[in-house]
Amino acid sequence: MVLTEWIREELQDVPQDVVSSSYKCFGIADSRDLANPAPSDLVRLAGLLLASLTAWYLGCFASALVPKEAITASIANLQDIGKKPVLRAPVPKRQKCDHWSPCSPGNYAYRILSGGGKEKLAKICFEDELLVSEEKGNVGRGINIAIVNYHSGEMVTFIKNAPEGSLLLMVTHDDGSTRLKNDAKKLVEELGSKEIWNMKFRSSWAFIAAKGFKLPDNIQKEKINHSDKKNNRYGGWPAEIQIEGCIPRNLI
Repeated sequence: MVLTEWIREELQDVPQDVVSSSYKCFGIADSRDLANPAPSDLVRLAGLLLASLTAWYLGCFASALVPKEAITASIANLQDIGKKPVLRAPVPKRQKCDHWSPCSPGNYAYRILSGGGKEKLAKICFEDELLVSEEKGNVGRGINIAIVNYHSGEMVTFIKNAPEGSLLLMVTHDDGSTRLKNDAKKLVEELGSKEIWNMKFRSSWAFIAAKGFKLPDNIQKEKINHSDKKNNRYGGWPAEIQIEGCIPRNLI
């Protein structure tokens, strides 16, 4: 009876049509049934209150158990579902002498880079070994020459003393023309150079040659870039140039 009295007091200020609808939701015909409620009505009402209390308790209990960080992460994951995945290209594998693509099996890799201005020094790389470079401290003003499995010396003597079956890799730094004599030019021409007689003050030049055997026709052997005040990259010096390629091992 205490429960029915409390319900009757709470519903006094509620419009009659709303009260009637509420009674029907609970399975009660009208307000008069509250005075003498049937046992089934009390069971329904008690079950409703018990379910509400249970839901409230479980919600509080769950919020206390689940960490705030986990809830935040779950919300973030739901927000990311609609986003498009970001595709990243794999980092390319470094090749010998910094080639863009590897040489085929059975080939030697080479790269010859001329100097650029005063700061960027020339480089000669063969099979991923720097033969001439700033790191080695063996770059000089003029024409730098490296012979595979050989030692350095004066240019003409250096070339003449290179044994048969040698590769000669040449590159300029700063200027290679001022002290270049005709006998040296003729010797380089005999090795296959087509630009040695065109060398000018501070021209950037790179060249690879073979002594005692012939290099394949399809590889890059020589390149030159002349100094031009209008087009120079480094003031009084042209941009550096490079040649690179792959040489079959069975030629040597």
